[in-house]
This record gives sequence, C-alpha cells and structure tokens, in this order.
Amino acid sequence: MLSEFDKAILNAVQGEFPLESRPFAVLAKRLHTDETTLIARLTELKRDGYLRRLGAYFDSDALGYKGTLIALYVSPDKFASVIEAINRYDGITHNYEREGEYNLWFTLQTASESQRQIILDEIHGLPGVEKMLELRSAKKYKVRVQFRLD
Repeated sequence: MLSEFDKAILNAVQGEFPLESRPFAVLAKRLHTDETTLIARLTELKRDGYLRRLGAYFDSDALGYKGTLIALYVSPDKFASVIEAINRYDGITHNYEREGEYNLWFTLQTASESQRQIILDEIHGLPGVEKMLELRSAKKYKVRVQFRLD
C-alpha cells in the first residue's frame, strides 16, 4: 500500500525532474525530506514494482533514429531466453508479453536501416522465434501520460 509520502514521490518524479548536479537533493527539499531517504524510498518503490523506470525520454527523430514496433510469436518453452536476448540490444526501448497470435511485442530504435535489419535478422533467427511482424512508424503520436496519485 502506498503512503501519502510515496504518492508525493511518484507524482514528483513523473513531471519536471530537476536538471541539477544533485537532482534527488532538489526533489528531497521539495518533498520536505532528505536525499538519502528519498533515494532509499525510490529504490524500494522500484523493487516493489510501483516504479518501472526513472530516466529521460529523448526525441528519437531529432537524434536521427527511426522506430519500429515488432510483434513476435515465440514458442512458450523459449520465451524467457528470447526476452533475455532481446533485452541485450541497446535500441530496444521496452518489450512486453501479450495474449494472441503474437505473444511478444517490443519497440526498436535504430540510427540506420542497415542496423535495424541486422538486429531484426538476429532476433528472427533466435531459437523459438517462429513468426515476426514489423510495424514501422509512419507518423509519430506522442502522448504524455502522468498518473496523479492524489
């Protein structure tokens, strides 16, 4: 169960994260606590599954990257090993299991077509990957989602 303090922390880290040499000290001051307590609680919230990721999002197009959404059918007995292999690629922003014909989906950001093709060929060749569907980005829709925990 989240405390009011936990909710305040999660609200604070979703929005305007301070671009400072010690951002957690700045956040801690805003939250009327100290940096050590804040970092410890964030670590616990991540461990407990309330916080998946803490980091910046970049405009991939402005940096010269192109994105694609990939759907795979992976045989159940190879699912864990395929996920482990996919997670080793720097361009994978996230992946997740889904029900249906394609049971593993992920996004890939690459700086070139050749790099994209090499990675996808390697992934398609992994033991257990039986089908692959590539859904390239045609238009970017960016939705900023924040979950206010008040």
